[in-house]
Amino acid sequence: MGPSELYGAGARALQDEFDSRRLADRLGELTVHAELTDDDVSLISAQSTVWISTVDAEGWPDVSYKGGDVGFVRVVSPTELRLPAYDGNGMMRTLGNIADTGRVALLFVDVERPWRLRLHGTARVSTDPDDVAAFHGAFAVVVVTPARIFPNCGRYIHQDGVSEFVPRDGHEPPVPEWKTYEFINDALPADDPARQD
Repeated sequence: MGPSELYGAGARALQDEFDSRRLADRLGELTVHAELTDDDVSLISAQSTVWISTVDAEGWPDVSYKGGDVGFVRVVSPTELRLPAYDGNGMMRTLGNIADTGRVALLFVDVERPWRLRLHGTARVSTDPDDVAAFHGAFAVVVVTPARIFPNCGRYIHQDGVSEFVPRDGHEPPVPEWKTYEFINDALPADDPARQD
């Protein structure tokens, strides 16, 4: 899964405007993968929440917060994960959008590290009794097949108060460590203060 599939024309135009195309391509080359790794599985298994984004039949995006016990999103294999659908408000937006378009994006946020994991893929809704019985209290199961998975820097995830990386008056945020890595640094925009030529 290369950068050309990850970035559309709008992203490319903005990358060029802000001199971040090299960085975007480098991050795409280094991080995007199609199957869940052991690190991905570890992060997913330790979470009690996930944000799931879907697209309806008219193209409108929708996002929903889902929660459960730690590990409620289960990794079945490197190419499949499952998430229970619990009783809700009856609107069925998430499940209905999946039935209509089959496109999903999941965002897992590990506030302890801090770190994020994005997963784009296709999904289907299963009401098969065996699938549903695997999750106590579920009435359906969302079965997700990943297409592209990539981690995200967690520097703006708030832990105890506001993250030190958030810009604000009277405070100069520190340089995030990942920007100092040799294999990333030369791809930073020319005016990035972390760039070392």
